[in-house]
Amino acid sequence: MIIVLLFVLMFVLMALGLPIALSIGLPAIGLIVSPGVFPDTVTLSALGQTVVQQLFSGVDSFDLLAVPLFMIAGSIMEVGGISRRLIDFCDSLVGWAPGGLAAAAIGASMIIAGISGSAAADTAAIGAVVIPTMIRQGYPPAFAAAVVAAGGAIGIIIPPSIPMILFGFMTNISTSQLFAGGLLVGVLMGLSFMAVAIGISWRRGYGERVAFTWKRVASTGRAALWSMGAPVIVLGGILSGIVTVTEGAALAVFYALLVGTVINRELAWRDLPRLIVRSQVVAGGILFIIAMAKVFGWLLAMQQGAQLLNVFVNSMSLPPVGLLLLVLALLLVVGCVMETTAALLLVVPVLALLTPQMQIDPVQFGVLVVTNLAIGMLTPPVGICLFVSCGIADVTLGRISRAVMPLVAVAILDMLIAALWSPLTMWLPTLLYR
Repeated sequence: MIIVLLFVLMFVLMALGLPIALSIGLPAIGLIVSPGVFPDTVTLSALGQTVVQQLFSGVDSFDLLAVPLFMIAGSIMEVGGISRRLIDFCDSLVGWAPGGLAAAAIGASMIIAGISGSAAADTAAIGAVVIPTMIRQGYPPAFAAAVVAAGGAIGIIIPPSIPMILFGFMTNISTSQLFAGGLLVGVLMGLSFMAVAIGISWRRGYGERVAFTWKRVASTGRAALWSMGAPVIVLGGILSGIVTVTEGAALAVFYALLVGTVINRELAWRDLPRLIVRSQVVAGGILFIIAMAKVFGWLLAMQQGAQLLNVFVNSMSLPPVGLLLLVLALLLVVGCVMETTAALLLVVPVLALLTPQMQIDPVQFGVLVVTNLAIGMLTPPVGICLFVSCGIADVTLGRISRAVMPLVAVAILDMLIAALWSPLTMWLPTLLYR
């Protein structure tokens, strides 16, 4: 009964528009200190001390320092000229194809995904540059916004990835292995998005085509060389074990700052305080959600939520593949109605316990969870990438939601491939770490 009441109160507060962190934390704290939930021998002061301890332990991790650092790197990248140079280079490679600029936007998103680890930051960085250009070339605003949103969602699949950092923190799984597992899945999804964008553009006559010349490739490649070096250095350092994830995040900040101020010279030092404050407001919100979710998860554990879930799952007698598909379907629904960080923090501690029944490696399951929630960023009503693109393209949520559906469909297909064919997620982690 306590568990049902906990979730009902959380969803009611979300529906009323209360911030996610408070919607998660207030019901949990309120029930913890309510009479009858715990034995009378447990004093109110002891329960209050437990709440404070859980809040602190929720964010007391060296790995979580990577979250604010990657957010700073994404903000610097957005205004430091990195996005525009990458788009120009990708356009020189694929601009000859129907919908070439749309494909270039997705390609640039894949490269930028190796820097920031945030889907919203990637969407904003690419969208601010490419959406106005796509509209001028004859792309419908809704389609342009949908393509950029889809490319941005790849930002949490191709490492580094803030949700993967959170997943590793909650489950004690190597974040580096999660990064390696997500790389090929992210590449597959990016190529699939390109194919869909080119196919739709060819069928409907969207955009302008630019003749391919090696001279343009060489000139844009030279201009983008330093920008392309960021994911190579950051991701290469993390996957090779030279730096930890948090050190890699600090390296991303330093490199983005170097390129933006010294190489591209498009970032002024006076802009840094504004960028830092803006990025850390977002990062602070994420960490506040993590702290509140720790209290929520503690109460759930005290009420034996995991044991009840195991009893329920065993009563269905599903085969491992059937259980995995059921969990993925559940996550798709959760991703549609809940913000990504909150969904990750609430469902992972419980669903991760089912990996033995699903007969799946925890690393593969982590990649699938993050991929699933990335799709949630493209689905209304709370898809963050859709909202970012809507604001840039000045289109309604309904219009962009219709335009993004073909991309969502192919993303779900890619996720199923990753779920049913384990080498896609496990080959690289096995090669590097096992």
